[in-house]
Amino acid sequence: QLQASGGGLVQPGGSLRLSCAASGSISSFDVMGWYRQAPGKQRELVARVTTNFGANYADSVKGRFAFSRDNAKNTIYLQLYSLKPEDTAVYYCNLGRTGTSLDYWGQGTLVTVSS
Repeated sequence: QLQASGGGLVQPGGSLRLSCAASGSISSFDVMGWYRQAPGKQRELVARVTTNFGANYADSVKGRFAFSRDNAKNTIYLQLYSLKPEDTAVYYCNLGRTGTSLDYWGQGTLVTVSS
């Protein structure tokens, strides 16, 4: 089970850190990521990290968002900098293991960027 948190209302140019805490160890997952879904739009990839290929970010967030993890806390993070109104969305965390059906999603946390 994944519990996402850290969303909220922030002004343009502001920052937030999203957290996604797992109920168990995350060390066995080789695919970790964050996705978002804006109102009226499809869910899209924000950041995805795999053991084999490293980190991949959506072009729209490169240089502004950063993925990190803390195995000891069984938590992954997404640091959001220089936020723009178009970053407004519900952000979802995801953990998976290649070659298995293990694919877990958090419940989503809402980020609203507005003045």
